[in-house]
Amino acid sequence: MINKNIIAMGFVSFFTDMASAMVTTILPIYIVYILNDGVDKLGYVIAIATFVSYAFRFVFGYLSDKYQKVKLFLVIGYFISAVTKPLLYFANSWQSVASLRALERMGKAVRSATKDTLISYYAPKDESGKNFGFHKMMDIGGEVVGALIAFFALFYLGKELYVFKNIFLATLIPGVIAVLVLLFFVNDVPYDKKEKIEINLKDDYKLLPILITYFGIIFFMMNDNFYIIKAKESGISIAYIPLLVVLLNLTQTILSYFIGLKIDKIGAKKILNISFIFALLSLIALFYGFVIISFILLGVFIVSSLNAIRSYISQNAVNKSSVYGFLYAGVAIFSSFGAIVIGNIWQFYSEEKAFIFSFIGICVVLIINFTKDFYVTRNS
Repeated sequence: MINKNIIAMGFVSFFTDMASAMVTTILPIYIVYILNDGVDKLGYVIAIATFVSYAFRFVFGYLSDKYQKVKLFLVIGYFISAVTKPLLYFANSWQSVASLRALERMGKAVRSATKDTLISYYAPKDESGKNFGFHKMMDIGGEVVGALIAFFALFYLGKELYVFKNIFLATLIPGVIAVLVLLFFVNDVPYDKKEKIEINLKDDYKLLPILITYFGIIFFMMNDNFYIIKAKESGISIAYIPLLVVLLNLTQTILSYFIGLKIDKIGAKKILNISFIFALLSLIALFYGFVIISFILLGVFIVSSLNAIRSYISQNAVNKSSVYGFLYAGVAIFSSFGAIVIGNIWQFYSEEKAFIFSFIGICVVLIINFTKDFYVTRNS
């Protein structure tokens, strides 16, 4: 049985990610083809937004552990995201888009580690995979709906500038609904009150190897925004691009709960290693023009890797909010620099060289990871 607070948080994420998908589904097209900026500029926007979104999660996760506050950070974070997405209506350059995306992603930074802490608290330890899987299912379900809204808007209203801007403006509605659900239907985590909280991060050093491997994959893996540009350059109409995002998110929605159950059954680390293989297969499919298959495989990688790493931390971390914050800070650094590098290789050298860079990098990380696991298993 899923706790009512986790169910409520599922709906909070559903509406928030509906609004997010209405933006992210069309933003790469908006930057590259409507504002007429290059793929390198898209890479900068991705990097700035991703860095802000993830880098500050460690700070707010640490503050949550230290001051024993969870819901306060959630409310602030979701409120920031709800009111800043519609402001993209006024963005007419890649710099203004980057600034607003950074501000909106700061809201995600405030809430993310504490959201995972709340789910971890209300989920039984032996069912963490199932509960994180349920939440991710709701999360991605919202993205499916948001991407469908973007598709119908572009298909029936056209691809003019005003259509993009009105989609951005409409994100205010689901954003406000998410904040109201959080305020009235989610309870705070009932910490035991203490005068002073001592946090010893050394207790969680044992998690570093698996986190570093994950960061390596994230650095070399192409962001889904690059997948969207590749789809457009493969001849798919702009109006139909959102349907690929629907496919990506629907794959995650369908598999999320099932993968959560598998995590509880065979272990988070095994599922994480399997997810890395799907990342590699997704890149290969995209490179050879199997666009639809590549989006499906990317969805499998995203949902299985994220559910696995979150569940692994839930089961093994002592200072959960701090470790979740460290996870997201690492993702910020590695995915941001990865987006900049891949975007510039794509823009100034070639699309093919960008794929080669990504493919070889992931292969190297996988070889190191599986070699390490082999020697650990052999010596244990």
